[in-house]
Parts: sequence; C-alpha cells; structure tokens
Amino acid sequence: MTVFKALRVIEEEENNFSMNLQEQSVDDLPEGELLIEVHYSSLNFKDALSAHGNRGVTKTYPHTPGIDASGVVVSDGSGRFSEGDQVIVTGYDLGMNTNGGLAQYIRVPAEWAVPLPEGLTLREAMIYGTAGLTAALCLKKLLVMGAQPEDGEVVVTGATGGVGTMAIAMLAKKGFRVAAVTGKLDSNEMLTSLGATKLIDRKSLDELAAKPMLKPQWAHAVDCLGGDYLFTVIKSLNYGGSVAACGLAADASLKGNVFPFILRNVNLLGIDSVELPLSVKAEAWQMLADELKLDQLGSMAAEISLEQAPQHLQQIYNGHALGRYIVKLTD
Repeated sequence: MTVFKALRVIEEEENNFSMNLQEQSVDDLPEGELLIEVHYSSLNFKDALSAHGNRGVTKTYPHTPGIDASGVVVSDGSGRFSEGDQVIVTGYDLGMNTNGGLAQYIRVPAEWAVPLPEGLTLREAMIYGTAGLTAALCLKKLLVMGAQPEDGEVVVTGATGGVGTMAIAMLAKKGFRVAAVTGKLDSNEMLTSLGATKLIDRKSLDELAAKPMLKPQWAHAVDCLGGDYLFTVIKSLNYGGSVAACGLAADASLKGNVFPFILRNVNLLGIDSVELPLSVKAEAWQMLADELKLDQLGSMAAEISLEQAPQHLQQIYNGHALGRYIVKLTD
C-alpha cells in the first residue's frame, strides 16, 4: 500500500477551514483509470478559493486542492498511457471536487491528461500551469481575430497575477507593446523584465467606471479581473479591437452598455481553460513548448515545498502574491 503526503483542507466547524499536511493511501484516492505520481503542481487563485472553503469551487470537505499537476504515470487501466509516461493534468474537475495536485499522487480519468510535449520538462509545465495555458489561449484567440503588433498597444489587467505575467511575456515575445495594469506599483521592475513597456495604476481605471464611453487608447486587451475593469477596457478599445476575458479576480459581474460594440465594433472573447476539449488543450501545450516558449521561463516562478503551500495560498487569497508559485512534490 503506497502512502503519500497531501495538503488537506478540513472544515473544523461551519465555515471555519484549516489546511494541514496529512498522510494518505493510494486507496483513499477517487476512482479513475490513471494513477500518477505527481512531481510538480502550482498555486492558482482557484486553489486559494478552494483552500478557504469557497463552495462555488469545492462543495465537500475534507479536500485536496490543486488544479494543476505534472508527473509520471504509475498505471493506466484505459490503455491510453504506459507506465513511466510523463503527463500534464490541468482543469476539468481536478482540485475542485476531485482531489487535486497538491499531493504526491492523484488518480483521474485518463481523458483528463495530455502527454508532456517534447521541449518541456515537468517543472516547466507547472511554471506555465493553468495560468500559462490560459494566457496562451488568450493570445491565440486575439491572433485569430487578426491582432497584430502594428495595431497598437495591448493592455493586460491583473498584470502581477499568474495569467497576467504569462500574458505579458507571451505578447512581448510576439512583438506586441504591452501596458500592464496593476495595484502593485512597486512591481515595475518585474513587469518590465517580462516585456511590459508601460505601468498603469489600477486606481486610475476606477475613476472611469461610471462613464458610458471612453477615448480609444488600446488596440487589444487581456483581462484577468472582470467587473468594472473589464468594461472600462472594453469602452477604451480602438475601433475593431478585441479583449480576451479570462478571469474574475476583482468581480464576476459585468455591467455596461452596448455602445462599444455597436459604435466601435469591438469584440469580447471568452476564454475557458477548464472544460476545453483535450485536443485543443494538447495543441495549446504544444504551442507553449514551441513558438511560445519563453526565454525567461525558468525564472518566472518561485519553487516551494508542499509544507510551504498554505502560507502562499493565504497570500494569493489576500491578493498579496506576485507571479507564479510551483510546488515540488518529489524528494
């Protein structure tokens, strides 16, 4: 019987949750064809919500968060993978209502996993994680809509978060000029190193929320915040501009009007990285291993242990995190 370490979130009493490292058995894992020894995971905003008892993410506790995992196949009853294959699992129900990647083993349906593409290591895959996958999907959809560097500046909101940092670096790699919106004005050096050419105080957007339309100033956008920030970006786009909406770190609601759509022909593009068809997900991972592989990738995440995960999940939950955190699960 294989025993392993896992981060467990426990409801001590109603609406009072704690995070603890526990030993578990492989027999405790949910049913599924694919058993994986996890080498790396990463921390995301959704993990922080799950770790703090958000029922919109995780319905029942005790629970192991972690919507990302990369590792090595131990066994696969479906025949899709062989023992020793290196794989990536992101999205679907992993870490939500299925025990997730903040554990040394996971068991999932085989159709949740994609082979690790040539050109990426297991560690690099988790530096990207769901954040990098989402950023790549944003960029891909903007390019499909015809976005080109000569169109003008692209704005990224939530710039110091996981998706924001990845989006800035990928846009810069493709030759776009990037304006980074953040509430952390002391992060200028980090954002500039990723490729941002301008830093914008998030508070300056607050003052514009009530106006029905704004002067055009950005060609395209990647929005990680939602709410008033998303609509402020929409009504600030150039004619024919597009915004890829991928997050709700500020607000899940969207209040606005139709003026930007019918007067400026702008496009609101929805981005999903959770229920994405596996073939599309595999194609995006191949892009991350090839044309979008970042030169600075190795330095874009801080590596932590499973024991350190609770304190960093707290930082993410409180909005104090910068960039990406990856969790090393193997000794």
